[in-house]
Amino acid sequence: MGRKALIVWGGWLGHQPEQVAGIYREVLEGEGFEVEVSNTLESFADKEKLMELDLIVPNWTMGEIEKHLVFNIMAAVQAGTGIAGTHGGMCDAFRNNVDWQFMTGGNWVAHPGNDGVRYTVNIRHSSSSLLEGIEDFEVVSEQYYLHFDPAVEVLATTRFPNPAVKGPHSTNSPVDMPVVWTKRWGLGRVFYCSLGHQANIIEMPPVKEIIRRGFVWAAEGKKLAQGNTEFSGVYTGMGDSR
Repeated sequence: MGRKALIVWGGWLGHQPEQVAGIYREVLEGEGFEVEVSNTLESFADKEKLMELDLIVPNWTMGEIEKHLVFNIMAAVQAGTGIAGTHGGMCDAFRNNVDWQFMTGGNWVAHPGNDGVRYTVNIRHSSSSLLEGIEDFEVVSEQYYLHFDPAVEVLATTRFPNPAVKGPHSTNSPVDMPVVWTKRWGLGRVFYCSLGHQANIIEMPPVKEIIRRGFVWAAEGKKLAQGNTEFSGVYTGMGDSR
């Protein structure tokens, strides 16, 4: 039986979620996936269906989501289903849901200079070979400043502050901000790339290749998780104890 992926798009239309979802579909079908594309969060209501997927690709910016839908996704990923996404479609999907941020590894907080900033994406040497052979490259887009989980494995970075963009953050010492990372959630693999403000950025050859590799890598975790019951319990999140 072939690998199955679910792409769910929506939220803020400025990120061209439908067009980007179409590119994702093309990439995944090129890798032999059976792909379902949806524009409703209710696609996350059937937990058993999610558990059978190899990959979930959220592409939904600045949305509101019911807690039980997030817990369904988290349970599936915990059991081995991969989750992968880009830009605000994954790590600015649901700002008010800290459980989502815990699983995905971070959340957008700023893009100094807004769209049209020229910056370099530096491929980082690490224990992962996922981006092997991809060279540093420039992009003109939003440069994402993120709050991120120190547990992520960073595969690519960009430098802040950008000399071309002045702001109150500029008085801090230079930092390398993650652009691409991976992490684990239970038995599941998590992949994120902060590039992808609109479809033209996703179509850039190095970006599209990074995404292709990340999607395939995240989905491969499903096969490796089969038969493993180590994380069979359900994560119940923060609840209302804040």
